[in-house]
Amino acid sequence: MLDRLKRSVEECPVVRIGDYHYFVHPITDGIPHMDPALLQEVVDAMLAIGDFQCDRILAPEAMGIHLAVPISMRTGVPYSVVRKRGYGLEGETNIAQSTGYSRSDMYINGLKKGDRVTIVDDVLSTGGTLKALVSALKERMGVEVVDIIMVFEKTERKKEMEEEMGIPVKTLLKVDVVDGRTVYYE
Repeated sequence: MLDRLKRSVEECPVVRIGDYHYFVHPITDGIPHMDPALLQEVVDAMLAIGDFQCDRILAPEAMGIHLAVPISMRTGVPYSVVRKRGYGLEGETNIAQSTGYSRSDMYINGLKKGDRVTIVDDVLSTGGTLKALVSALKERMGVEVVDIIMVFEKTERKKEMEEEMGIPVKTLLKVDVVDGRTVYYE
């Protein structure tokens, strides 16, 4: 299972951004291009393990969007994008996110207290984006996080993050950068 995803990981380049080893992959960056068969394999796998009995699929900009769209189309559940730009709309919630290579604000719109969401995104790494998002949803907005599904797990701190957030994170493939190459673990 996930044969295309595993092959694509073995072929992707690695760049260094500061002290962070960043793997450049179609799912995480859209580079060099997104093979529709790879995307189909990933979406099928996410649908197989995810709980989409929710009001909204939530995808952080930018690399959660291409995952949320086909999942929304297959499940009939609407999706919303957590944007990197604010619009000043009523109920907009600002979150500060920090990743292994950047810091920025993100904005949640279109959700209300009591909504149930499933979060989909590309990589669980430092957990900066995800922890900030889950905290804002649960503590500030009163939104229930039904499930979290990520394509890649690139961290040794997943259990710690899950305990901190109070919700498990499902991932399709555990990866790491070793000697300048991206490798996956069964």
